[in-house]
Amino acid sequence: MAKILVTGTAGFIGFHLAQKLIERGDEVVGLDCINDYYDINLKYSRLHNTGIEKDKITYGKFVQSSKYKNYKFIQLKLEDRDAILKLFTEERFDKVCNLAAQAGVRYSIQNPFTYIDSNINGFLNILEGCRHNNIKHLVYASSSSVYGLNENMPFSTTHNVDHPISLYAASKKSNELMAHTYSYLYGIPTTGLRFFTVYGPWGRPDMALFIFAKAITEGKSIDVFNNGNMQRDFTYVDDIVEGITRVIDNLARKDDKWSGKEPNPGTSVAPYKIYNIGNSSPVKLLDFIEAIENALGKKAIKNFLPLQAGDVPATWADVDDLVENLGYKPQTTIQYGINQFIEWYKDFYLSR
Repeated sequence: MAKILVTGTAGFIGFHLAQKLIERGDEVVGLDCINDYYDINLKYSRLHNTGIEKDKITYGKFVQSSKYKNYKFIQLKLEDRDAILKLFTEERFDKVCNLAAQAGVRYSIQNPFTYIDSNINGFLNILEGCRHNNIKHLVYASSSSVYGLNENMPFSTTHNVDHPISLYAASKKSNELMAHTYSYLYGIPTTGLRFFTVYGPWGRPDMALFIFAKAITEGKSIDVFNNGNMQRDFTYVDDIVEGITRVIDNLARKDDKWSGKEPNPGTSVAPYKIYNIGNSSPVKLLDFIEAIENALGKKAIKNFLPLQAGDVPATWADVDDLVENLGYKPQTTIQYGINQFIEWYKDFYLSR
């Protein structure tokens, strides 16, 4: 099994991925800055679930998991260049999965500098760590938000993505460009993953499912943007993690058919690949709300509003190359996934 650095392990997807890799026997080093973008207690609870106790955490110091002998955690900021490069030099990772980032489309409109610090400068430190330490594969989180003004459906990695409509999306597109440069110049295999609206247990409080569940439970109204005329390719977190795991195990390779005259943006002459990971089955926002109502046994009070700045009306993932190359297609139904989330939500927030 491999020694893998997973960044963002106090976060939603990183927490689930770390658990899967640990339980299959990989040696995992988790990293997170544990910022206060959302409820910090939720982040500490995720860490606690993997045997990392809050009172043991000190910035820049390792904490050994009390639950798993093949897992340890360190609190670091990606933008802390000296500390990140020291970590790479001393730990000698085989592979890296970078899920740490400043998240949130809407937050990026009010707090642009935060995104440059974490998502651009921080990612450069990861790339430099990989370059100087013979990393076999760098897998990193991109986002479906990079599709921006693109209206061709379903969204394909062969499409042009040069028109982002939020700084968050621009920072993720920048990560793809930076990764390609390092793949081309230094031969580092890199794979970027464009996640489509991830949901499930231990999810982020700033995401629609969490916000809606909380409001409906409390008898408060929910804001339904674009007057409900929204579609999202909601993807269950277990499906995302299965996809990431398969990608980690399958190194990006050069595309022998790639042509500079007709360039495919999702591959290259370098060992570089981009995948969409989505359910490939868009759900209408009102149907999504109905599934939450079913799970809670309670009706929502809806407040219809226009489309918000930075939002796109629809997302839909083309995952043909994920199926072709890795033999995998996410397929969890929306009602099952929401039921799992609501079960966790009730246990975590309402039974205490």
